[in-house]
Amino acid sequence: MEWHQLLGFVVAIVPVTLTPGTSFTLVTQQVIAGTRADGVRVAFGTACGLLVHAAFAAVGLSALVMSSARALTVVKIVGGLYLVWLGVSTWRSARRSAVPPEDRPRPKLPWNRLGSFGQGLFANLLNPRAAWVYLTLVPQFLTAGRPLPPQIAALSVAHVIVVLGWLLFWASVVATARGRLDTPRIRVRIARVAGTVLVALGVRTATTA
Repeated sequence: MEWHQLLGFVVAIVPVTLTPGTSFTLVTQQVIAGTRADGVRVAFGTACGLLVHAAFAAVGLSALVMSSARALTVVKIVGGLYLVWLGVSTWRSARRSAVPPEDRPRPKLPWNRLGSFGQGLFANLLNPRAAWVYLTLVPQFLTAGRPLPPQIAALSVAHVIVVLGWLLFWASVVATARGRLDTPRIRVRIARVAGTVLVALGVRTATTA
């Protein structure tokens, strides 16, 4: 792959990355409700989700899903329901956000082993917008006549670097500002706002054509 193609893809993906979405909201909520490390885990979970989408695209699975109205509908509904569930859970846990992280009880639930990383991973895996990147944007930077998997791999690595860099930077910004925001009342309000945003994103994911 030529360097100018890779650079062009990076320029094209930056505005998409900087647009606030699910991962941005999750990083913000996790850092405010917990620690910077929680936001970092969300960022790496998101990055792993992107690599899975890239792998699907490389073998043609994403194209199959997007070409099938039924399969796409299933992905959208499942992804939307997951985000809604995540938002409702965040809203309901708002009161617990008032308690300092070290004093909060850790309920033993099946998905606790995944934690922040799992939330970032599954939010990205079930997000059709991530698949859209590899089905509409990536093909514009592929060279016909050359093996597609290596080209998709190069673009996906660039995508992950951009997304990971942005989310890690944002986690640091939120963690730095948390000293001024880290009061029980502010934590509750931020948790509720984050929950509302996640529910809205879930509804949009499930209903957008």
